[in-house]
Amino acid sequence: MEVILKQDVPNLGFKNDIVTVKNGYGRNFLIPKGIGILASESAKKMHAENMKQRAHKEEKIKNEALELAKKLEEAPIKIGTKTSTTGKIFGSVTNVQIAEVLLEQGVTVDRRNIKIKDEAVKEVGFYSAVVKLHKEVSAEIKFEVFAE
Repeated sequence: MEVILKQDVPNLGFKNDIVTVKNGYGRNFLIPKGIGILASESAKKMHAENMKQRAHKEEKIKNEALELAKKLEEAPIKIGTKTSTTGKIFGSVTNVQIAEVLLEQGVTVDRRNIKIKDEAVKEVGFYSAVVKLHKEVSAEIKFEVFAE
């Protein structure tokens, strides 16, 4: 069954993608929740026409995401946490804390679009994460965790 997605679905596709899914997943989950619509011939034609009209807007959004990616890669990010005397963090640094620091710098990024490269940040030091800004644009940011 082919479905046109109305919004991004993790591990399936992005908004306006035509994806092939199993019949039950499409009929019982995607279509009733309004996440997708059945990709009939007429729906595909309307989708193609809409995509032609959106191509210019998408290019502008992609260019803005590229500029933001350059800005993020250059900006230093420092996260202060409480630590023990040996440098171990009480708890760990997560993507939520990175999103909060980015928000303080004036960049709004959804926490679900931030993936920390290391398994868990549990010590003071330098780490990196990948921020997905657009379906084709992602930025690798470096951040420092220091003791408060």
